Amino acid sequence: MIIPKLALKNVLGAGLRTWLNVFVLSLSFVLIIFSQGLLHGMNKQAEEAMIASEIGGGQYQHPAYDAYDPLTLKDGHGPVPAALAARADAGAAAPVLVIQGTIYPQGRLIAVQVKGIDPAQTILNIPTAFLAAPRGGDEIPVLIGERMADLSGLRAGDTVTLQWRDAHGTFDARDAVVVQVMKTSVQSVDRGQVWVPLDRLRELAGMPGEASFVVLAQGGARPGDADAAGWRFRGQDDFLADIRAMVESKSVGSSIFYAILLALAMLAIFDTQVLAIFHRRREMGTMMALGFTRAKIIGLFTLEGLLNGVLAALVAAAYGIPLLSWIARTGWALPGDTDSYGFAIGERLFPSYSVGLVAGTTLLVLLATAVVSFLPTRRIARLRPTDALRGRMT
Repeated sequence: MIIPKLALKNVLGAGLRTWLNVFVLSLSFVLIIFSQGLLHGMNKQAEEAMIASEIGGGQYQHPAYDAYDPLTLKDGHGPVPAALAARADAGAAAPVLVIQGTIYPQGRLIAVQVKGIDPAQTILNIPTAFLAAPRGGDEIPVLIGERMADLSGLRAGDTVTLQWRDAHGTFDARDAVVVQVMKTSVQSVDRGQVWVPLDRLRELAGMPGEASFVVLAQGGARPGDADAAGWRFRGQDDFLADIRAMVESKSVGSSIFYAILLALAMLAIFDTQVLAIFHRRREMGTMMALGFTRAKIIGLFTLEGLLNGVLAALVAAAYGIPLLSWIARTGWALPGDTDSYGFAIGERLFPSYSVGLVAGTTLLVLLATAVVSFLPTRRIARLRPTDALRGRMT
């Protein structure tokens, strides 16, 4: 026990030098955990928003439908398979019909995707209930998002001309009234989208009983492929693969920042160890004369350096836990133009910290500190007691 006691006494006895190293190293702890938490929070927030508003428990899509290719909308629809239609009737699925359309707000022309959905559905986190509000006349009730409202200049209660092409290739148009402007962080259900009642769209487009894709409820059993009548299934992992790959690439890129930050802290520890070995030559000679082996002296200096990391972890916990907890509760406000990048994360980003993240960061920093503390002590292995007592280095 004498080695740990001596190491702790020497570290605390170094005074300001020790606490400067500890503070710099504690910043590495906090900044690495904070930045990684931001990335994890961004990924988690975006995934949850997309699952709730677009993906659900997965989608069965018409074989000819491609959400990323508008040219497929003409043929990308068909009768809903019986197994999926039965699920929709039971409230466990939500069919969506997508056709190409055009709106003419204030004399301008804006191409849109007209999406028909059951107003009573509860699968997606979209306020489709507003589409069921009774209205007089032949106006089509439409639901749009805030981004679409900003693009078109439309607000709740405004009327706009909506044009589309039906199943026979004939163009038709009606007046549509905006019943609600919804707020959502998911751009793929907002920008360039106009939501209308499914039955009304089927009637106007001459596509009775048809849909482009069917969204399943989360947690429900997936129908067999044979029951889907050729419709292809896309699970949550298929939709989220791109955003996960992007977050992973950001995590790899941020490793450069972590390496620089950690290198600065390790440089301070390394310099402290080198100076300590140089200035404490007589002390090492005295310890050897008293019977300390070179291995014990090397262990003493290595442990002193490692204690800097342990103290840094405690200091980081003292101010980092309240700070990071507060940020996790209140969120990190994002710039106003961040929405244009396509992230489904809303106006504030809420970091997510896991036990694995904190433990992994702590072990990484402590391991690096131990290695950097050991490297300068290798000279002690060649030190002769008589030279050390005279204040010389062999």
